Formats: sequence, C-alpha cells, structure tokens
Amino acid sequence: MERVGLIQMTSGPAPELNLSYIKQQVMQLAQQGAELIVTPENALVFGSRSDYHQVAEPLADGPLQKALASIADEYGVWLLIGSMPISRHNGVTTTCLLFSPQGELVCHYDKLHMFDVDVADEHRRYRESETFTPGQQVVDYSTPFAHLGLTICYDVRFPALYSELARLGANVITVPAAFTAVTGRAHWQTLLRARAIETQAWVIAVNQVGTHPCGRETWGHSMVISPWGEVIASLTDQVGNILVDIDLSQVEQLRAAMPIRQHARFSNQLQKD
Repeated sequence: MERVGLIQMTSGPAPELNLSYIKQQVMQLAQQGAELIVTPENALVFGSRSDYHQVAEPLADGPLQKALASIADEYGVWLLIGSMPISRHNGVTTTCLLFSPQGELVCHYDKLHMFDVDVADEHRRYRESETFTPGQQVVDYSTPFAHLGLTICYDVRFPALYSELARLGANVITVPAAFTAVTGRAHWQTLLRARAIETQAWVIAVNQVGTHPCGRETWGHSMVISPWGEVIASLTDQVGNILVDIDLSQVEQLRAAMPIRQHARFSNQLQKD
C-alpha cells in the first residue's frame, strides 16, 4: 500500500498565507505516514492576472520554491504543488512542481489546456490564456513507489492526454484543480471516474474549495478514484486534508485482465484509407 495525502484549500492572492497553510497540512499528513502529498491548482496564489504575474518565479528559483523544497525536505515527503505561476521568456505558465523528500525539484508540468470558457456563475467569463502561456509537453515521472502522470484541472476534459499518460506507463494520475462550483457540480466526479476507468490508473484529484477573496467559487470534493472507477475517499465543501492508502497492484491486475490498450483499434498512427 502507498499512502497519499490530499490538501483541499481556499487559496487567496497572498502567497505567504497559502504557504503557511500548506506547511501546516503537510506536517499533519506526514505525521500519519503520507508518502506523496498533493495540493490544488493555484495553491500558492489565487487571484487576478496581476497577482499571478507579480508572484511568478523562474523555474527552480525564488523564495516560494525554496520554501516548498524546504517543506518537502523537513517532512521527508514527495510534495506535488498543483500549480504556481512560473515566469518564462514568452510569458507565465501555470506549472505543477514535484519535490522529492530531499527537497529537490525533480519534475514540472506546464498546463496544456487553457480554460477559456463562459460559465453561468457570477464570474461568467474565464480566459486563462489571457494570463498564462500553455505548455507544450506531456509529462510523466517515475518515483520509487509510483509512476506519476501529471495533469491540471481543465486537462481532465481531454481524454487523449490521459491515454498518452497510460501508454507511457503511468499508474497514478494527478489532477490538481480549481474547478468552478457550477462545472464541478455537473461534471467533476463524472470526468474523473471516466479518466480512471479509461486509463485503468489511480486518479488523485485535489480541488480548491469555497469562495475566494477574488469572488470566484470553487467546488471542492477532492477525491481518490481506483482504476476500476470507484471513489475510494473524498472530501466535501470545506478546507482540510484526507489520507488515503492505494494499492498499485490493482493497476497491474486490471490491465492484465482487461488489456484495453492492446484491444484498441485506433491510434494516432492510423491512417485514413
């Protein structure tokens, strides 16, 4: 069994407050034996375009990333920060960061799909591409206990990404998110269960929750889903954490009993007649 911790947050625009909450929750989960701890999307800053751009740091540099590395090292855990703004030569990306138990930044993933959507809530207009530059690469990473596939929030609506992560061998796929209350109520669990069933992988989905200082409302209901599509554990609509034991042997057993990838009749390589 591998032990995973999920931190559900109501992040705001002040990084120091968000960082303090993350450290507090990591301490609690590490004391209970968590090996991997996952935070939501926009964990370090949740606000306006100017908030993200003001806080953005170069990759593997800056006080926020140094503080996160220190937390991972102090508590001896793999720490996956759902996303924070990273400054690039062509703008700012919203980037997932994976720190080892020694505090080393071993992997990062720039969100591929931008949430440019109109939603029937008070915010109404979401245009993520006006704040962030989209990523260009699918990212997986093998830790000593799991082969991780990295995604962020809106990515969950694009099953081809998840199929590629499964092809690469991922047996745990992480979905840090800031799903709105409206879209979350309608689609959050359905999409997550579908991605788990399709990939025959564990899905670790960690969402923001509640009303944020900027006025946005997020859905919460962070959850862990088995490769069979069962919701093993979940939170509701409050901040907090949850600790879940997952059995990765279920992935191997299911993929052997139901070899979906070998049965697939379509792939990117297929050509039209």
